[in-house]
This record gives sequence, structure tokens and C-alpha cells, in this order.
Amino acid sequence: MSDTPAPFDYQPPQDPWLTILHRDEDLLVLSKQSGLLCVAGKPAGHQDCLEARAKTRFPQALLVHRLDRDTSGIVVMAMNAKAQRHLGLQFERRKLKKTYIARVWGHVAGESGTIDLPLATDWPNRPKQKVDFVSGRAAQTDWQGIAREAEATRLKLTPLTGRSHQLRVHMLSLGHPILGDRFYAPGPALAAADRLQLHAEALELHHPSDGRLCRFNDPAPF
Repeated sequence: MSDTPAPFDYQPPQDPWLTILHRDEDLLVLSKQSGLLCVAGKPAGHQDCLEARAKTRFPQALLVHRLDRDTSGIVVMAMNAKAQRHLGLQFERRKLKKTYIARVWGHVAGESGTIDLPLATDWPNRPKQKVDFVSGRAAQTDWQGIAREAEATRLKLTPLTGRSHQLRVHMLSLGHPILGDRFYAPGPALAAADRLQLHAEALELHHPSDGRLCRFNDPAPF
């Protein structure tokens, strides 16, 4: 029997409607809320998304990457095709650095570490992913402890690769699912938060115009 979560009732947050962190001739840096799709879904009621909202203000804006619906934080879009190609190559060649903040269930042993576990789609339960040593694609995540709570640990997560659901599955593999994760957190960890406690807090990239290193920050709302 499939344990795929039931289809969700899509009610994207409306306020703030669009949060702009930075804009210039090449870049549009946005803060996405948890619960808002990055791109439109197939169902008729899933057309409201970050991309569509951005294009109402900036019709030329082009998608470069995505965050999961439940994840909040920094998303960068390109303001022209040349910048989109430049940024796309940075993602492809791992020239960017993304930093996430997460609250996970339980107390993580140690102060820091690296998770190196290959990931593949769990086809009977897609869009879920799973650790797969046979056909999985390489995936690595650095983690660092920030604070310990009564029943949780606050972590800084740095993905070295960009697999779907990578941070969520890697933390689950340690026995510490991210709080509020409707796909991977068991009962108590799911009930411990009213949203997925995962936020893309910082992004470092080379500006498409001159290659200078830029860092954008969006403090975690939890």
C-alpha cells in the first residue's frame, strides 16, 4: 500500500504577496513563503505561484531554480536570458553556496558532520525520495549544530549537491526528521510544528554582469 500523503488543499499565503530582497538589471532575489509553489502545478487551482507573482511585476523575469512548496527562503530569478544562462551554469557547476536553517526532531549527536548517501525517487510513493545505493545519484550534505531545544536541534545545512528532497531525506536517514515534514516526519515530529521547519537562509553567487561574489540573506522566520 502506498503511504503517499493525500493531495493537499492548496491555499497559498497571500500576505505578503511578494517579498523582494534585491533587484538589478540581471537579478531578482525573492523570499518565498512556506506553502507557496515556486512554479504552477497542473491542477487548475494551483496556478498561483512565486514565478507567476514575480512576472506580474517583472514580465521578463526567468526561473533559475526552485524550492519545495513547504520550504521557505531565498529564490533567485534572472532578469534576462544571458543572466539566466550564467546562473544556470553556476548551479550546474556547483559554483553557488546555499545555506539552510532547519529544526529537526531529537538531539543530534556531535557538533557537525557530512552526510553522503545516494538518493533516488521512491516511485510507488513519488514525489518522495529515498536512499538507494544501487541506482541513486550521489548526494552530500554538510551539517552543523546551532542550538539544542527540549526535543529538537537547530542546524545549519549546506547541500553540496542539489537532489530533490535532499535535506529532508538526509536528516531522516540520521534518525532526525525535520519538524513539520508532511512527507517524512512521523507523528510526534510532524505535530511539533505547523509548517516544515526548513528555510533557505543564505545564497552566495557570482553576479552575471561582472563575476563579483554576492551574498543574500533572509533570516529564518522560526
